[in-house]
Amino acid sequence: MNDETYLNERVQVIASFGEGLEVCMPRRIKRANGREIDVTELGLRHPTTAGRRTVHVFEVTDGGADYRLEFDTERLTWTLTREADHYE
Repeated sequence: MNDETYLNERVQVIASFGEGLEVCMPRRIKRANGREIDVTELGLRHPTTAGRRTVHVFEVTDGGADYRLEFDTERLTWTLTREADHYE
């Protein structure tokens, strides 16, 4: 990610659940300001821990910017933690 903005913004996410490598795929992000972001590609997904909780980290893009989402499996909440514009 280039030119990153660090955030800690609770967001709403529409996700699909399937099998194989795409067990969970964020599809759309709705920010607090009402802006909706359509996810076009998943770059990376990995689980990590926050204390005793498991948090799944997703690196996604809408084709114009990159985003990092975190899903807290205990609290069942999504947080947008980073945003970065693409350079051409």
